[in-house]
Amino acid sequence: MLSKTKKSKIFVLDTNVILHDYTCIYQFQDNDVILPITVLEELDKFKRGNDLINFQAREFTRLLDEIVGDELFNGGKSLGQGKGNLRIETGKPFSDELKASFKEDIPDHRILSIADYIAKSYPKRKTVLISKDINLRMKAKSLGIQSEDYKTDQVTDENILDKTVTTFDNFNDGLIDSLYNQGSITIKDVGPTFAPEANECYIFKGTTSSALARYDSKSERIYRVEKKSAYGIKPRNAEQTFSLNMLMDPEVRLIALTGKAGTGKTLLALAAAIEQHRLYEQILLARPIVALSNRDLGYLPGDASEKISPYMQPLFDNLSVIKHTFNPRSNEYQLIEEMVKEERLNITPLAYIRGRSLSNAFFIIDEAQNLTPHEIKTIITRAGEGTKMVFTGDLQQIDSPYLDMKSNGLAYMTDRMRNQDLFAHINLVKGERSYLAELASNLL
Repeated sequence: MLSKTKKSKIFVLDTNVILHDYTCIYQFQDNDVILPITVLEELDKFKRGNDLINFQAREFTRLLDEIVGDELFNGGKSLGQGKGNLRIETGKPFSDELKASFKEDIPDHRILSIADYIAKSYPKRKTVLISKDINLRMKAKSLGIQSEDYKTDQVTDENILDKTVTTFDNFNDGLIDSLYNQGSITIKDVGPTFAPEANECYIFKGTTSSALARYDSKSERIYRVEKKSAYGIKPRNAEQTFSLNMLMDPEVRLIALTGKAGTGKTLLALAAAIEQHRLYEQILLARPIVALSNRDLGYLPGDASEKISPYMQPLFDNLSVIKHTFNPRSNEYQLIEEMVKEERLNITPLAYIRGRSLSNAFFIIDEAQNLTPHEIKTIITRAGEGTKMVFTGDLQQIDSPYLDMKSNGLAYMTDRMRNQDLFAHINLVKGERSYLAELASNLL
């Protein structure tokens, strides 16, 4: 039972919080957690399927079973030392205010009725409904029920979301000459207050010369970055040059490429992977199946393969661009055909990766802004020896209804992994798809 004299808070969880992070019940410190029985009913609908959201539902059910065991759960259970209690709250009748406000008896309103009941039952304690659904939070607040987003895995430093490559104007031409002649300079050469992060990139502009450079935290030196192509794809700007430099560096095992549509994120990653095909046993391209407007796969005709094909098409388009930089009779063109045929280059839905251990693979995860932080963690922990992972995505185009710029997995990973030797992040700003695409991205 919940103590009526306890001064800690009571958190009532919505279904989408669990589908976002199945370990969420452990993230509320010593406060009590209420799980409406309606949430269990909704989770039951998500248990079957291969998508990451189905995995979250199944894992939470298993976690709940471990907590409860063979005991009855009507009195609540402790979540462990330093944690509060977890209790499942059965359905409660709608108050007169709820009846007057909402005519429909739907899961969201049943959760509201439980939150309302808890708030009135424990007036001396603060009751908060936690939901990723903005509309449900607004409904709760209109009824006088406190409601918040699930903020445990949100990005704290928003500057990383739109960070651009740092440019030094009026830089010492002598140091730029050193970058070209010796290949590197020291941190002290740049200045006493210069404090770079691991794999951070810079543009140095002098009066008569300029150079692209990248900081190596292991040697604590700044190295010049040369403009190089990868399997027929040539970088068109400084950001793309930096991206290819890190994609081709075997020491950098985890990369985040962010930027608006048309900046070349996926194309660069795929070109770099094929260029290094001798270093990796397999190249994998995957993306979460999140349709525009969150439309379900069941609306499409055909079998599973035919249903999935439209979602994978952007990856095939990028592969086609690379192939068509070569003559169909060339060795380079034939190599791609051979790799696809032998499944050494494989394009697949992200859900099909689950359970695999990926060793010595170049793994590209597209549209990663539609993944939750926990899903990103689950994917990265699949990495075996010799595997390189590249996450690409546009933080301005999030299709998942319960994620935003601060709570999506791509932003969270970038925030948490920054300044690690094996991690690099580039935010591509300049669109290279076409002038029309660039104009639309900026104005619409």
